[in-house]
Amino acid sequence: MLKEFKEFAMRGNVIDMAVGIIIGAAFGTIVNSIVADVIMRPSACFWAMLIFQISSFFSRTERRQRGRTSPLRQPRQQAR
Repeated sequence: MLKEFKEFAMRGNVIDMAVGIIIGAAFGTIVNSIVADVIMRPSACFWAMLIFQISSFFSRTERRQRGRTSPLRQPRQQAR
């Protein structure tokens, strides 16, 4: 039985499959690294800036509707 397995393994099918698995694992690691380091960082910066702009726009709009221009400055009271 060991002799038959050795003949099967040495025919090239198993060795080719093992090489393919190793190359596939290495390629997967390279692709994950490129996505995590090269693509996701600029993407995260872009989305963070966009979210900040949207939140500051709504914050300014809300303050204008309440009659304030700054959270530190209260609106003036009208003289009677």
